[in-house]
Amino acid sequence: MNLFDVYPLNNIAITKASGSRVWDDKGQEYLDLYGGHAVISIGHTHPHWVKRIEEQLEQIAFYSNSVIIPLQTELAEKLGKVSGKEDYQLFLCNSGAEANENALKLASFHNGRKKIVAFNKAFHGRTSLAVAVTDNKNYVAPVNENDNVTFLPFNDEAALEAHFALYGNEISSVIIEGIQGVGGINVATESFLQKIRSLCDQYGALYIGDSVQCGYGRSGKFFSHDYAGVNADIYSMAKGIGNGFPLAAIIVAPHIKPKHFQLGTTFGGNHVACAAALAVLEVIEKEQLINNANEIGEYLAAELKKISEIENVRGRGLMIGFDVPDAIKDLKKNLLWKHKIFTGEAKPNVIRLLPSLALTKADADVFLEAVKKEIVALKA
Repeated sequence: MNLFDVYPLNNIAITKASGSRVWDDKGQEYLDLYGGHAVISIGHTHPHWVKRIEEQLEQIAFYSNSVIIPLQTELAEKLGKVSGKEDYQLFLCNSGAEANENALKLASFHNGRKKIVAFNKAFHGRTSLAVAVTDNKNYVAPVNENDNVTFLPFNDEAALEAHFALYGNEISSVIIEGIQGVGGINVATESFLQKIRSLCDQYGALYIGDSVQCGYGRSGKFFSHDYAGVNADIYSMAKGIGNGFPLAAIIVAPHIKPKHFQLGTTFGGNHVACAAALAVLEVIEKEQLINNANEIGEYLAAELKKISEIENVRGRGLMIGFDVPDAIKDLKKNLLWKHKIFTGEAKPNVIRLLPSLALTKADADVFLEAVKKEIVALKA
């Protein structure tokens, strides 16, 4: 049997990882500024995370959600404390797409409406409803096409107001990434998020803050939406929640009441996943990683802006993007193969930085020096 070929792959097999470093099967070391696509929040194989998982495996790895799982309550309390959303309710699932799927469905259950507002260049996942609110035709099969979804221009308050004026009483929810990831590190303005909040309040729609990639401290606040000073009705999260152990969640504002059997999951919130997620929050809190993401992110962005050959440096915290002009179009490829540094991308010409929130200034400097050296080489 062959693997189903869905991704173009780098010919590298990673077999070991620690902190912000990974090693391949030949012993070659790499600096990881990609974080496995924003998944590695506290650093690869953090000792506390490993210990938490090992201890839990020796007790019980799994039982279904038909019984009380005290670790879920412990996780809810810790997540409420660290995120500042202590009055919210936690539902655990398995992936970012599933989190957004449940968020959109819960909003529709809550207000009985069908229409959804999403935005140009949005990415919310690959399951049926999540992909229907994703602005990429390559991902949307005919069976996923949904006439209830309208895509509006990102950060266009006038377009949003006009759409609500026409359809506001039919809109179930507005779903938005605080910082678009796959779309190219596009930051939602504070006034735009505030406008979403006010229009949702006015018309009885729900504001869904997709925080799968831009949440969990990556932006320098727990949720990037927090920069706007307003609360979403539902936040979705995944990626960094388990530091590589599969887990996702939505947290739900207290005015949205649960009903039995509307949402459900087999594997979500299992014992080992909760142990991994608790370890992540404990490390984030103890090592002050949200502050570190803010400080190192500001440093990285400021230094990148001094490099005249790259353009439009943007983002928040350790979620940074910049445009690569055609003259140095091989920069990302050469950073990997010549300098052994993993970065991310967004088509057609954006390099994305999504490292561990524990990234050090020294490692940031290694990356910056490599960028400068490679630009010189590419221009030669």
